[in-house]
Amino acid sequence: MKLSRFLATISVAVSMLFFISSCNSGDNKKTDEPTTAADTTVAKVTVPAPAAKPANVLIIKHKVANYAKWKLLYDAHDSTRLAYGLHNYVVSRGIDDTNMVMVALRMDDAAKAKTFSALPDLKARMQKGGVLGVPSFNFVNVVSLDTSTNTQPVRVMITHKVKDWDAWKKEFDAHKQVRIDAGLTDRAVGYAVDDNHLVTIVCAVNDMKKAQDFMKSKDLKDKMAAAGVEGPPTIFYYTVTQRY
Repeated sequence: MKLSRFLATISVAVSMLFFISSCNSGDNKKTDEPTTAADTTVAKVTVPAPAAKPANVLIIKHKVANYAKWKLLYDAHDSTRLAYGLHNYVVSRGIDDTNMVMVALRMDDAAKAKTFSALPDLKARMQKGGVLGVPSFNFVNVVSLDTSTNTQPVRVMITHKVKDWDAWKKEFDAHKQVRIDAGLTDRAVGYAVDDNHLVTIVCAVNDMKKAQDFMKSKDLKDKMAAAGVEGPPTIFYYTVTQRY
């Protein structure tokens, strides 16, 4: 009898312990549940990628005896240009003299482009193609480039020296509307890769008479002086004959 009562007591105690343990287990589940996604999600801020810098260019200008003959030899030299990281961009002819040719090439590396410009083979090919006189090579760090749908083929390129690039650029940007009123649309602005005092500007010419009058105006002369331009600018009007 005593043994039966003892066993019964033990059974009741075990049952109570199991019940309490089960209740505590349920409470722990509630406490340990992970926080919902809504509680831990942090708003992400998307930072736009910086705009890609325009490709730098090599500008070659020279006179030819016969444009058609020169162009055939120029096209045949394409693989050599590519080997030095130069990619066809535009070919142009002067307006005042259509045998004055200007070629713009996108360049991957200025040092390689300079090596190309000094190749004896290039000199020989130019002579064979009827190039007259000494060609000019301008290696330009392009700072801004208009990639809009303005397909006006008539352009003007202005090159000049400035005292200070930043001061000049500030004045240049401030007078954009003046150029627009003069029939000009900015296309590209940059400076020589080794000298930011040598500036190159290219504009589309929407009204030739207005543009020419503006180039000769006292207003432009005064603005250039205020911007720190040194010496007279070189102005070249041309027509884009081929785009690549």
